[in-house]
Amino acid sequence: MNTYNLQQKINGKEILKGSTLFREIHLVKDNNERLVAELNQGYRTPNEVLTYLENITDQKIDDSVVVSLPFYTDFGKHIIFGKNVFINQNVQFVDLGGIEIEDDVLIGPMARIISVNHIIDPQKRRGILPQAVKLKKNAWIGTNATVLPGVTIGENAIVAADATVTKDVPDNVIVAGTPAKIIKEI
Repeated sequence: MNTYNLQQKINGKEILKGSTLFREIHLVKDNNERLVAELNQGYRTPNEVLTYLENITDQKIDDSVVVSLPFYTDFGKHIIFGKNVFINQNVQFVDLGGIEIEDDVLIGPMARIISVNHIIDPQKRRGILPQAVKLKKNAWIGTNATVLPGVTIGENAIVAADATVTKDVPDNVIVAGTPAKIIKEI
C-alpha cells in the first residue's frame, strides 16, 4: 500500500471501524508496532536510531535529526522529518492523519502530537477522523505538551510545558495553558 496516497485519501474523512480502509490501516499499524518495539529495546547508536526511523517512516531522514529513546509512534508512515530536528525521550506521535516536522523543531520529553481523533457521533465513535498536524520551522514544543489533530504550530512559536493546543498557533508567539492561549509575542 502506498501510504502517501493513503494519507491524501483519508485526511479529514471519517473512517468507520470494520471498513476495508480501517483494516488496511491496522495492517500497517501492526508492522509498525514491531519496529517501534525493536527500536526501543536496549541502547541504539544515533545511526541505528535513524535507520530504524527510516524503516518506520519509509523515507530518508537527514543525519542532523536527533531522536532520544524511547520513541513512540502508532502508525509511523505519516511522519515527515525536516533537518536539524531534536526529539527528546518518551514523545508520542499518533500520525495516521500526518505529522510534518519542519527544520529546526525542538520537541520536549513526554510531548504528544496527535493527528487522529474519534468521531463525535456516538453511533460512529469507534471510527476515526484523521487531521494533519504541522510544526513549522524552529517551533519548540515543551515538556508534556499536547498538540491535537488539525493544528499548525507557527514558525518560531513556543508551546509551553503542559499546554494543550486545540487550535492553530501563529508565528512568533508563546502559548500556555489548557486550552493553550497566547501569553507573549516573541
